[in-house]
Amino acid sequence: MANDTKPNILLIISDEHKQDCFGAYGNKDIKTPHLDKLASDGTKFTNCFATFPVCTPSRYSLLTGLYVHQHLGWTNRSTLPHGLDTFPRLLKTIGYETACVGKMHFTPTYSDLGFDTMILAEQDGPGRYDDDYHRYLKNKGLIDYIDLRDQVGEYRQQAPEDYYANFGTEPSHLKEEDYSTTWIGRQACKLLKNWGKGENFLEVGFIKPHHPHDAPAPWCNMYNPEDLDLPSGWIDECSPRDIKFNKGFFDFKKLDETTMKKVLAQYYASISQIDHQVGEMIKILKKKGIYDNTLIIYTSDHGDYMGHHHLILKSNYMYDPVIKVPLIVKFPQHSNNNKTNEELVSLVDVTATILDITMAPIPMHLWGIIQPLDEDHHREFIFAEDNNGNYMIRTKTKKLLLCGNKESQFFDLTKDPHELNNLYKQKEKQEEIQELKEELFNFLIFESRPPVHVDKYGPVLEADNVPNLHDDHREEMRQYFKEKFNEEINK
Repeated sequence: MANDTKPNILLIISDEHKQDCFGAYGNKDIKTPHLDKLASDGTKFTNCFATFPVCTPSRYSLLTGLYVHQHLGWTNRSTLPHGLDTFPRLLKTIGYETACVGKMHFTPTYSDLGFDTMILAEQDGPGRYDDDYHRYLKNKGLIDYIDLRDQVGEYRQQAPEDYYANFGTEPSHLKEEDYSTTWIGRQACKLLKNWGKGENFLEVGFIKPHHPHDAPAPWCNMYNPEDLDLPSGWIDECSPRDIKFNKGFFDFKKLDETTMKKVLAQYYASISQIDHQVGEMIKILKKKGIYDNTLIIYTSDHGDYMGHHHLILKSNYMYDPVIKVPLIVKFPQHSNNNKTNEELVSLVDVTATILDITMAPIPMHLWGIIQPLDEDHHREFIFAEDNNGNYMIRTKTKKLLLCGNKESQFFDLTKDPHELNNLYKQKEKQEEIQELKEELFNFLIFESRPPVHVDKYGPVLEADNVPNLHDDHREEMRQYFKEKFNEEINK
């Protein structure tokens, strides 16, 4: 590293961002100029995968470097075991100031996971009644009406026919300045303006482009649906297999090409609005002269089918669009790197990379480290899981979806990149399938056993005979027995 100052770290996580909905990944319709420039300054990873196709479990994996069966946060309403190492907590041990802004999706909302400062904007569950953003709306007499109706069951029951006909797609009632993306970006920029040359960490979590697809003006008018290409993997109707797996949030039998393009236009609009806020953050870093010494990471907690297999959103098979995520890494002192990395990468690798670059302690259970020049990182397999007993194991060319109570699938991705031809029952494929099953079982049983969990200061019984763990009674007792022991051996 060119200087002795540990780098600043800016981690930006969007929610439900499909990898190919990104200019740097080859999409000609979407406008993401700031993220594209970031990619040209760093490394674009084309085979990065989340550990889980749902928000909170995936986010916990990124914070801990653990797979979900290791950290136990299986659902969007789950809590990490108290005392489990997170990389923000480990960064604090070496002097970093740590902060987060936006969507974190924790239970409790302001869980202490190593952040000195938490300024939150949540969407799911009780978080929206706890957070800073919704208090901001309340103080201004505002309501995020469309988002509330989409996310909270009691209000969704009152949704009009248009809500379902348009698949939750319509312009926001909020002004741009009050919309979550702008509010989150504004709070992030306030914190960045106070950064010094190094040893600051900020995680920025955007709620979007997660549904509902309700970009505010002027962003909602940015894309003409008629000008857009249909997404890769689009087919004329849902397969019976996919409908049987999960019929979904909306009636996909009613999703036609015209409506799909309307959804896509608002999805793109949300991403372009995020891109603008990323640009504002980078502008501050460059103005302060600290851009070069900042590790900047852009990724997402999972993807979205967004037309693949005639589906949108998530909650079906772990097809690539929902489990594959964008990953851009601008390493410190490596601006204008402009690399493309095609190696298999998991979000758990990002955790170890952050700790390695900052020279923070790395727990023994963490997986691979992505090197700045990308010469040493290599995975043969990628693993993912969900909370219904379904697993994915994937190489660059083969993919097995092993499902407990649903139909399992096997794909030759070289010949079938859109995962349309299930080869699981073909006789000539059984040897390859068995090899992947063995690798999966080996991974689950031997290679990724949960780490030992220790919480030295966890909750204890409140009673007169229970000592205070934070006083000096242990040292007093230790000295007493040491002195008595020495007396005995010296008699």
